[in-house]
Amino acid sequence: MISLGSLFGQSSPPLVGLDISTSGVRLVELADAGKGVLRLERYASEPLPRGAVVDGNIENIESVSDAVLRVWKKSGTKVRHVALGMPPAAVITKKIILPAGLPEDQLEVQVESEASQYIPFALDEVSLDFDVIGPAANSVEDMEVMLAAARREKVEDRVAIAEAAGLSATVMDIESYAARAAVHRATEGMPGAGPDQIVALFQIGAQSTHISVLQNGDTVYEREQPFGGIQLTQDVVRAYGLSFEEAEARKKAGDLPDNYAADLLAPFLENAALEVTRAIQFFFTSTPYTRIDQIYLAGGCALVPGLLEIIASRTRIPSAVVAPFMGMQLGPSVREQQLRNEAPAYLVACGLALRRFG
Repeated sequence: MISLGSLFGQSSPPLVGLDISTSGVRLVELADAGKGVLRLERYASEPLPRGAVVDGNIENIESVSDAVLRVWKKSGTKVRHVALGMPPAAVITKKIILPAGLPEDQLEVQVESEASQYIPFALDEVSLDFDVIGPAANSVEDMEVMLAAARREKVEDRVAIAEAAGLSATVMDIESYAARAAVHRATEGMPGAGPDQIVALFQIGAQSTHISVLQNGDTVYEREQPFGGIQLTQDVVRAYGLSFEEAEARKKAGDLPDNYAADLLAPFLENAALEVTRAIQFFFTSTPYTRIDQIYLAGGCALVPGLLEIIASRTRIPSAVVAPFMGMQLGPSVREQQLRNEAPAYLVACGLALRRFG
């Protein structure tokens, strides 16, 4: 069986999380501070040139590996083992039922046999992994197993990027699983975070928004919509005749003409709120669920001025920007104010870094 890079396996510390997205690469290093407390040792990011990563596919390995090497050096970490993420759309996951108590070799044979029914590719073209979840709900003689598979070339592209930067890809996770782990850790002790609470996580990136609805730590619904912050940047390019890179920098710095807020930002916020409300209605109409108790925003666009307020107003659901490093100690090189402004973009990288602790 060709493993999906220890998708479900335990990792050997030390390990850093490395998130490769459309807009850039982000690195997070966590450490055990003792007594169940984690410490954020280091974090850093590097932008990627446009077109280097498109729809989760690595289009320019050299550009991405160069950015990975730069972010590794910038962070100051000495750790060379990394946990990487795969886009959810690139991974097929399926819960299957198998007889309990199978020896490891027989279990692998059974998993491969089951996988061939669900994977629309030849098995020699995919990387495959599985994890035993536990006893099946309706039969003590059976067990639930989570199967995950991805095209081998997509896995190998990410491994090649790490190796070209002098790093070792120790763990390959699914980005939505990493985000879920980070959200669960950051919110499990918050007021109202009781059993059966239904949480909607909107990760608003450069080109797309990934929606995950979670209950008791499990994903009950997932969807991706083609909406992201790049649309606002492109509006700035057209309105003021700037290059894409300059528009992005000035947008983040708040260095734009006085009419920007009314003419460009306000329509973008309206559109974002409409996308969120549509996604929620689609969730209600396509599932048995009739409520959402909490909305969390993450991703590079989560802190766009006015976004949180308009979403809370239009949905009438309690809303907050997720803080992935909530409750962690901060290492001496971490600047708290800067972290506060950047943290929502590091949700996936934080979740990947958590794999160090199993």
